[in-house]
Amino acid sequence: MAKIAPRRRKTSSGPPAAAGRPVWSGSLRLALVTVQVQLYSAIKTGARLSFHQIDETSGKRIRYEKVAPGAGPVDADHIVKGYEVSKGRYVLLTDEELDSVKIEARHTIDLIQFVDHCEIDPIYFDRPYYVLPDGELAAEGYGILRDALRKTGKMGLGQFVMRGREYVAALKPCGDGLMLETLRFSDEVRAAAPMFADIGEAVADQELLDLAQELIARKTAKFDPEAFHDRYTDSLRDLIESKARTGKPISVDESEDKPDSGQVIDLVAALKRSLAQKNEVAQPAKKAPAAKPATRRKAG
Repeated sequence: MAKIAPRRRKTSSGPPAAAGRPVWSGSLRLALVTVQVQLYSAIKTGARLSFHQIDETSGKRIRYEKVAPGAGPVDADHIVKGYEVSKGRYVLLTDEELDSVKIEARHTIDLIQFVDHCEIDPIYFDRPYYVLPDGELAAEGYGILRDALRKTGKMGLGQFVMRGREYVAALKPCGDGLMLETLRFSDEVRAAAPMFADIGEAVADQELLDLAQELIARKTAKFDPEAFHDRYTDSLRDLIESKARTGKPISVDESEDKPDSGQVIDLVAALKRSLAQKNEVAQPAKKAPAAKPATRRKAG
């Protein structure tokens, strides 16, 4: 009787159509094992409402422009980056100088260390990304790496460059796939001890402590993210939908008024010119001398 091969769990070789564009493409490397992958943001944008500012009088969108005090609007080509080294003193940096210190965008995440899931304080976790295999050839290695991390209960750590910045990466299993979370560097996190230094260590009343523990035990349950809702955003959506149905949305002029010339009007100079013109009008005009008749030159 022929043996039936065990059914292998299917590993996707690419993202679903709704995933959008990857934010990073490269490879995961563990010793001699290299897996081509792509990162997709695990955070949805647009879940919360945002507003535009409207001038109620003119019905126009309020815009923001870059202005230098006393000089008016500044052309983008004339803007440079500056770092304040002391009060009012800046070091100016050009784009070329900034590019010269950018580290090479290596498209490989070398997994150089493995830690237990509970070993990293949650305060270090920054932003999550879904990791998907990039192509059919990556599927097998991807599955091996996922299952190995799952069975050992470990997270893989490494560093990589994305969008001109370097990140620490923590790789761990997530459902049938892998998730990568960027970690904050140590100098980005405030130490907790100084913040709590003034909080006393008074001994709690045992009866109150027992009551608090009992209440915690009663309300302990598995975490269900669907049980929590953004009630403020829900109410805000209801309000907007109600006003859109019963009220009359206004038409907003989103065109931008452009000045006739790129020159900035100096208000003080304009006032001085106006005063000078008024003084000229107030003074009686001098009689111009009679013009001498022009003499004709004979053609040679």
